[in-house]
Amino acid sequence: MIPVTFDLAKYPTVDTIRLLASLLERMTIANDLLNKTQQQQQQQPTSQRRASLQTTTPAYTRFHARLVPSIDIYSYLSRILKYCPCANECFLSLLVYFDRMSKNSLALNGKPFTIDSFNIHRLIISGVMVSSKFFSDVFYTNTRYAKVGGLPVSELNSLELEFLKLNSFNLTVSICELQKYGDQLL
Repeated sequence: MIPVTFDLAKYPTVDTIRLLASLLERMTIANDLLNKTQQQQQQQPTSQRRASLQTTTPAYTRFHARLVPSIDIYSYLSRILKYCPCANECFLSLLVYFDRMSKNSLALNGKPFTIDSFNIHRLIISGVMVSSKFFSDVFYTNTRYAKVGGLPVSELNSLELEFLKLNSFNLTVSICELQKYGDQLL
């Protein structure tokens, strides 16, 4: 039996974002439940809390919104694709960048970086914008990405810088790495 592989050049981008949205949706739901459990544990009396030290309290970053956006992840990715089209690399690289951010955040801030419903949309728009600038010869302005993402330009500018810092300004993703993440999506 021949293993199924993700064809970076020919796989339809619409299908890529469908797979990506499904993965991100499952991830955010799991992390939302984890955050809720941690908040409940923090509300315990101090003596019980000390017994279960919370070293995994999520770090709140610039990416966290006050409220969870009403648009679902798939619709948000579809909106970005419609108004700021880019190739599969831009969407697949999000997974690489998110993994790097999770690893780097602990070293930089001393706290883990958790992707949840409060930050996923801002992570997506800033990540697609950054990856589009890196991978594409032609890309859109921050003003356009801000309009598509529903954010003020000044906020998206600060998110872009934070995104770059959490990735140690390393946006390089090898084809092998993209292929690995694409294959895992299938």
